[in-house]
Amino acid sequence: MTTTSLVRAELARLTATPLARLAFIALMVVPLLYGGAYLWANRDPYAKLDQVPAAIVNQDAGATLDGDHVDYGKDVTKEAIDGADFKWTKTSAADARSGVRNGTYDFVVTIPHDFSESLVSAQSDEPKRAKLVMTTADTNSYLASTIAEQAGKTMRTAVAERVGKQAAKTLLVGLADVRDSLGDAVDGAGQLASGASSAASGAATLADGTGKLADGAATLADGTAALPSQTAALNSGAQQVASGASTLSSGLQSAKQQTASLPAQTAALDDGAEQLQSGLHALRDQTATLPADSTKLATGAAAVADGNAKLATDSAPFIAGVQQLAAASPDLVATLKPVVQTSTVLSADQKAALLASLDTLQTNSAALGAGATTVSSSLAKLQSGSADVAAGATKLEAKAPQLTAGVQKLSDGSDKLAAGTGELATKAPGLTSGIATAADGASKLASGSSQVAAGTSKLAAAAPTLSSGAASLASGAASADDGAKSLASGLTELQSGSSELASKLDDGRTKIPASTASQRNDQASVISDPVKVGTDDVASASNYGAGLAPFFISLAAWIGMYALFLILKPISKRAITAVRKPLRVVFGGWLTPALLGLVQMVALFLIVRFALDLDVAWTGPTIGIMVLASATFAAIIMALNVLLGSVGQFLGLVLMLVQLVTAGGTFPWQTLPGPLAALHFALPMTYSVDAIRQTMYGGSAAATWSDAGVLTCWLLGALLVSYVVTARQTRSRTLRDLRPSLIG
Repeated sequence: MTTTSLVRAELARLTATPLARLAFIALMVVPLLYGGAYLWANRDPYAKLDQVPAAIVNQDAGATLDGDHVDYGKDVTKEAIDGADFKWTKTSAADARSGVRNGTYDFVVTIPHDFSESLVSAQSDEPKRAKLVMTTADTNSYLASTIAEQAGKTMRTAVAERVGKQAAKTLLVGLADVRDSLGDAVDGAGQLASGASSAASGAATLADGTGKLADGAATLADGTAALPSQTAALNSGAQQVASGASTLSSGLQSAKQQTASLPAQTAALDDGAEQLQSGLHALRDQTATLPADSTKLATGAAAVADGNAKLATDSAPFIAGVQQLAAASPDLVATLKPVVQTSTVLSADQKAALLASLDTLQTNSAALGAGATTVSSSLAKLQSGSADVAAGATKLEAKAPQLTAGVQKLSDGSDKLAAGTGELATKAPGLTSGIATAADGASKLASGSSQVAAGTSKLAAAAPTLSSGAASLASGAASADDGAKSLASGLTELQSGSSELASKLDDGRTKIPASTASQRNDQASVISDPVKVGTDDVASASNYGAGLAPFFISLAAWIGMYALFLILKPISKRAITAVRKPLRVVFGGWLTPALLGLVQMVALFLIVRFALDLDVAWTGPTIGIMVLASATFAAIIMALNVLLGSVGQFLGLVLMLVQLVTAGGTFPWQTLPGPLAALHFALPMTYSVDAIRQTMYGGSAAATWSDAGVLTCWLLGALLVSYVVTARQTRSRTLRDLRPSLIG
């Protein structure tokens, strides 16, 4: 029995009687009815929102804006009704509320009485937001309430755009008026700056003249201000000079007497300096070789210290050996004495002589050890002392040049001292003579300074009057100069300030762009609605029905297979017994629903594409994925039936329900609870939904191939399960295999 004959036999069984043919046809059209009806009902619900009943209640009392009456509530009502986005009805508040409750209206938009007043309050000191009241009832339709919220946002955006445009236009007109006014202000500030410049120039000339006058008067005042004190000081100084001259004359007479013996004293000092010079010269000559001699001494001392250190180092092993010998000799003697005493070879005299020698050896070795210790200590002291001598010689070597240099400096100093005392001895007679001459001149100076002191007394008496007059003149001139400078400074600041004012006003005017009424209208439109959202669809569904189609097609494929397996036999028991080739039996059992699924999917595609007019980007790949999904679902449901029988058929229904919520066909799968989100990637319908999306909307070919690969893995895995179970049944049967199915 071949695979083809198995398929033909199963199809013949399904169409054997009129009732069987009717059941077969009914089950074949189940997925078509399911998928087609759902997609037809949800093809494009947003295109018929104008049939959704809604009420609008306008209670707005209007307001006054710039002297004109405005009624934004009336405008909003008119735009809503004219827009016909919904089936609007203008009604009263009571009728609207009762209409929402009894289902006459799905939602109501109420415009409060202060709507316009709130909108125009933006230009007042107490602005407040306007409100639109949305009344909904989820008992009418939850989605209608959601749509109503979007309608409210749309109305709010439209009102905000209109009011924003009006406000922006008012602002821009105000800025244009400010710009024109700033131009007039710039001209006035320029004229003010020009007049201030002329006044500042004249004030500067005046300030220059008064400045010169003040400078001259100040100079005169400064020159005479100190005149009284100066003349008084001059008088005082003259008196002091007279007194000092008298004192000087008296002092010089005394000095004349005291310096009479100075020549003899300086001659004796010169003799002593020459003797000191001679002694220092001798000391210098004797210490000239001291650095070289100290170097030789340091070198020799270092050599001696090195030799002593080497001697101590070289003799240390010998001394240590001697000390060890001295320490070991008592034990040696104690060991040898019994040997000698017990010897039968030696005579008594020889034993006595040897014992005496051993005693002498012990005594001498002890003395030798003590001597070695003494020698070691002496060598250590010799090494330390020679090292100290070498260090002292080194220090002497270092200090010798300084000592020699010091002696040389003393010798040089004695030379200068001797030369100075010689010169002093030579000049002393002349000094004595000069003091005598000075004493005579001081007497004459004392007489003349007395006469000068008398004249300065008269000058000091007249100086205060002259100084007071000069000070008064300087004060008046300074006051006049200060006033002139203040005037010039004020006018200069006025000129600078008015120039800066004109410049800043002009800068401010240029920063406000010039605009025409048309430009201001365009600017107000952009300000009131600055952002437009554009769309760039990488892959797009043509409408709401096309968005749901991949999910409902996949679900219809599963339902179609589930329904067929209510009348199909997963595995022919007769074929298992007759053929005994499990692969052929499994393939024949799967091929029948796979072919029927092919017919179902092609028919469903024709309904979706042509009857419902849903756009499909890639026709061939879409049909291929639909057929692959149907064949995969057939293999899975067959495997469940082969493995578990009636329980497997029931699990097929459970698995469909689980995939109904985990496939992500409506909302994004990320919104699922954690456990269900994990199942999203584990079940096959997820990949059929995604693959059909890619082919219908023109998405990613790579993603389509990936999804097809996963479906193929499920297909092969399910067939493998069926093969394993069938192979077991060809070898042996269990009581469970013979038990009739609950379903058929």
